[in-house]
Amino acid sequence: MAHFLSLLPMVWPWLILMAAQISGVSGRQALGLTLLTVFGSVALALGLVTPLAAVIAAIGPLGAGMLHRLSGRVALLGHLALVLWSLALGAHLVPGFHNLLVLDQVQAGLDSTTFTLHLNLDKPLVLFAVLMVWPGMTRNALPTRVMPLVAGLTILPVLFLLGLATGAVRPEFGLPHWWLIFALANLFLTCLTEEAFFRGYLQSAIASKLGAPIAIAAASLLFGLAHFGGGPALVVFAAILGGACGLGYYATGRLWVPVLMHFGFNVLHLVLFTYPAPA
Repeated sequence: MAHFLSLLPMVWPWLILMAAQISGVSGRQALGLTLLTVFGSVALALGLVTPLAAVIAAIGPLGAGMLHRLSGRVALLGHLALVLWSLALGAHLVPGFHNLLVLDQVQAGLDSTTFTLHLNLDKPLVLFAVLMVWPGMTRNALPTRVMPLVAGLTILPVLFLLGLATGAVRPEFGLPHWWLIFALANLFLTCLTEEAFFRGYLQSAIASKLGAPIAIAAASLLFGLAHFGGGPALVVFAAILGGACGLGYYATGRLWVPVLMHFGFNVLHLVLFTYPAPA
């Protein structure tokens, strides 16, 4: 807690962004967009984003809001453009976003590799665009399909066992002093955004055309490929994790289920194993 409080003079704008995210996924879209506008104004005033970056960031939600008016090939091209925009922001390919470095070459434990954490400005904006184009992701709750949910939850510990068997992780119990800033960034800026995009939007959109099995597989594969910067092993592990989260979303229709599965997996990785990998 002391570490987080020491960062508060620098990180407070992101608390506005997180409040906007909570509002958006809670169905209070107008409040979410208002808070997002406040956050954007603060970010511009503090020099965290350039005017050009702000314009590019605004294109996604504005364009997504008009997609429901399109049909046929034009709609398909619109969705493709939204996916490319989202991937560009998620991969930090758009210049002008000054993501704040809050952890620099720290170790979760003595046996862990060093770890760097930024509070991203660009990637979380994807959430607001996909909420505009697929609002049902936050209100299409289904009667729980028990077997797919059990299967998804079972995959998570199996994935840790696979990591131990291959040497991708080693046991290391501990809670670093920077856990709170890690938890907030991971839950809101990473897990919520990624699950909204890959499960709430992509999986739902593909399922509406090709069925749930193909949708879960395709979204999971794309989720794995989005982690290609970490190497082939990470692509495989991420794809398996994506499959687990995809089953959780399919089983319940509730976005918070894959979000908590993803976040819980990451927290257990941090607390029980070498993070992000053995030294």
